[in-house]
Amino acid sequence: MTIGHSLIAAGLALAGPAVAVLAQGATAPQPATRTLAAPAPAPAVPILSVSIVARYPHDATAFTEGLLWHDGALYESTGKEGQSDVRRVTLDGRIVARRRIDPAQFGEGLGLWKNELISLTWHDGIAHRWDARTLKPTGTNRYAGEGWGLTSDKDGLIQSDGSASLILRDPRTLVERRRIGVTIDGRPLTQLNELEYVDGAILANVWQTGYLVRIAPGTGRVTAIIDLRPLVAEIGARDRDAVLNGIAWDAAKKRLFVTGKLWPTLFEIRING
Repeated sequence: MTIGHSLIAAGLALAGPAVAVLAQGATAPQPATRTLAAPAPAPAVPILSVSIVARYPHDATAFTEGLLWHDGALYESTGKEGQSDVRRVTLDGRIVARRRIDPAQFGEGLGLWKNELISLTWHDGIAHRWDARTLKPTGTNRYAGEGWGLTSDKDGLIQSDGSASLILRDPRTLVERRRIGVTIDGRPLTQLNELEYVDGAILANVWQTGYLVRIAPGTGRVTAIIDLRPLVAEIGARDRDAVLNGIAWDAAKKRLFVTGKLWPTLFEIRING
């Protein structure tokens, strides 16, 4: 099955050669004798491979929903009712601090603003805030809709909810500011899950696939597909829930980490291209 077909099967969009983009809006009538040039095809979305730089142990019981690197440490949020928590872990897999959330809530994505962690919940509309150094709770915010992935840029929080939109939120109140529609070859791309802001672009897991996509924040256009299927194959999980999910970026050392739900391995990778 091709990459394009597998994305279609996931209910997403074509990820092969870009379709021609026609000018939108009304056009003035043209003389019958005038010949119009065919529109230039849009460039194809590149498909990038990765190289594995290192492998680290990862808690194989962690239902990973969010992952980030901050101040020399890895932070992770996990899901499922009764099992959800926020934790700080080392690269040798040790959990050095942990805070559990209400057992009735399903934990989701994890973001950072200043020195405060913000963790989402799936259906509860509650965002929990934590001191990044101590993991002590510092408050909560309410928001509408489902919580999936979360990251941040210099202006605020960026959230996914499984749709083809990224939601820009105020980092202090979580009030929605605006939305960015995400497209690939001009078509909406849904199932965007865990997010990470990396060098001016947004990386997103596409749920239940072996791919990341790189998104231009200003336009929402997918500029690259990153093929992580070799990592998925190496894990060889039989559990349908054990999907690729979790991206962390160490900006100081330019290190990119990925993992998955219930995966025993955290991979440090390099994107080729």
